[in-house]
Amino acid sequence: MTNQSYLWLKNYPSGVDWNMDIRAEPVFFMLQKTVEKFPDYPAFDFLGKKYNWQEIYDLSCHMAKGLQDKGVEKGQRVGLFLPNCPYFIVSYFAILMTGATVVNLNPLYAEDELAHLIEDSEIDLVVTLNIGMLYDKMEKMLHATRLKNIIICSFTDVLPFPKNILFPIFKRREMACIRSEKRVIRFNDLIDNNANVVIPVIDPINDVAVLQYTGGTTGVPKGAMLTHQNIHANAVQAKAWFHQIEIGQEKMLGVLPFFHVFAMTAVMNFSVINALEIIALPRFDLKEALKVIQKKKPSVFPAVPAIYSAINNSPVREKYDLSSIRYCLSGGAPLPMQVKEKFKKITGGIVIEGYGLTESSPVVCGNLIEGVYKEGSIGMPFPRTIIEIIDAEDKVTPMPVGERGELCIRGPQVMKGYWNNPEATADALRETGDGDVRLHTGDIAIMDEDGYIFIVDRLKDMIITNGYNVYPRNVEEAIYKHPSVEECIVAGLPDPRRGEIVKAWIKLKDGRELSVEDLKEFLKEKISPMETPKRIEFRAEPLPKTMIGKLSKKDILAEEVAKS
Repeated sequence: MTNQSYLWLKNYPSGVDWNMDIRAEPVFFMLQKTVEKFPDYPAFDFLGKKYNWQEIYDLSCHMAKGLQDKGVEKGQRVGLFLPNCPYFIVSYFAILMTGATVVNLNPLYAEDELAHLIEDSEIDLVVTLNIGMLYDKMEKMLHATRLKNIIICSFTDVLPFPKNILFPIFKRREMACIRSEKRVIRFNDLIDNNANVVIPVIDPINDVAVLQYTGGTTGVPKGAMLTHQNIHANAVQAKAWFHQIEIGQEKMLGVLPFFHVFAMTAVMNFSVINALEIIALPRFDLKEALKVIQKKKPSVFPAVPAIYSAINNSPVREKYDLSSIRYCLSGGAPLPMQVKEKFKKITGGIVIEGYGLTESSPVVCGNLIEGVYKEGSIGMPFPRTIIEIIDAEDKVTPMPVGERGELCIRGPQVMKGYWNNPEATADALRETGDGDVRLHTGDIAIMDEDGYIFIVDRLKDMIITNGYNVYPRNVEEAIYKHPSVEECIVAGLPDPRRGEIVKAWIKLKDGRELSVEDLKEFLKEKISPMETPKRIEFRAEPLPKTMIGKLSKKDILAEEVAKS
């Protein structure tokens, strides 16, 4: 990558070198370097039980050795089916130390979705908890898919006293009943070894560290192959962008799920490379988050706009001291100016909006921490990242300054390609003519004369709700499985809290009846809660169609706008 005269360079934030050197290194080097410098520093606080960096590293080494003893080797894929907890960070780095690939599985996925991802990614081994809602799904996968074994982690073992005693008593119904003993490997048995893991030679540029699934433009899940270089580079870039953060001295609030690519980089790996203490919650709960901020005083708080908005609008917010918050990175959906300003007024912290996607590990751009903020902008490219606005039709011609085009990316964080999907890879990663490739995002943007970038439209048929990608086609196909449904359109509607919400418009077959409640119950086993429509409208008349008879999403959205 040559240092050309890019527009953003004349306004680039002081203290950040766009042309910085980013070495290609294995992801687990970050953890090893942090342990060498900060072994006794606090690393992870889970509901009051704490670990230092040496303890996290030692557990990772023991687990890596245990995985190797079970036959896990370089190139294999191992699934993580976990909420935020110590097991996640330990398992993540243990898998990478063996040279295997992490496959992040969303615990909210429906069984059909899990089965597809397990088969597609060729997973034989999954790590999960002995919590019923997780283990029960995965046990079914032992019988329905190629999955051979489950590593089961004890939830109570990572709880502090007296929670570790009380939880199995008062939450007995939530504990899993382990039935498939022969195919279950208990975590404590797995790590009962000398920790002499044999780390294979890693080629950071080519070896895949994480297989992160995304729906792309079609709604069919595709595995983005994120190499060790991709993930390590993005952590280095984020560290450089937030250079004001004091290494080894600050706390990170981890409410975003680590299985999501945003949190994997912006919370977990960012904390590792900066030796920050992660205060982890298994899920976002507003009251719990407020209590934790007041009691444990985190200073770094990445989140989606809906979380910042929830805190802004909480009726009990004024009871809590939130002044420890200093740096926030918002992603996953557009950040409304009023949400940003209100949160800053409440906490005193800086909220900058970033932009990224799964295929770029994920962060590409960010607003300036110190400098000019332009409303509606996603800021400037991260170090060593080139943003190009290309003609959306010919996919080749650069657009003039200020004119709309497809946002394309070049940089060390851009994926290797899609797993077992050369056609999709060729469509997303296109040669530039100078021996390089660029990622075509499907987002329409402009770049102004100062190098600031603005997203103005979306080519992708995708809904972003609470930071999650929801693909209308997937939801529509699930709804069409109901025998009473004749026609269906699913689309996203703007929402001040979630960014967008999912709405379904449905025409039933003549003589059929169906309630909203019955349809949602029907969808429970077919799609995840985040995909389930928040609004459902039944229509007696046929849904609008184009001239050639296709259902017209454009027309139905126009009708929605006219009603508002």
